[in-house]
Amino acid sequence: MGIVSGLLLLPLAPVRGTAWIADHLLQEARRQAHDPRAVQARLAALNRALDEGAIDEAAFEREEERLLTLLERPARPTGRTTTTNPARRRHV
Repeated sequence: MGIVSGLLLLPLAPVRGTAWIADHLLQEARRQAHDPRAVQARLAALNRALDEGAIDEAAFEREEERLLTLLERPARPTGRTTTTNPARRRHV
């Protein structure tokens, strides 16, 4: 990025920083939501809720189907990488 474009885009720095943080939070949330151990723990809690009568059979089946689908398919990639290519970094 040149000095002129850097100066022109400087007012957008807080927005870009916020977008970067939001993107990383979203990636982490997706990773955790598709973690097999977390999904299995949610399945166990769902079974306990059914046994205790906290949910009905229909709600149990809907949620169980959704959780089993999460286990069967991997998380969708976001198309972005979280690693930084050192060759692309520019020193100011």
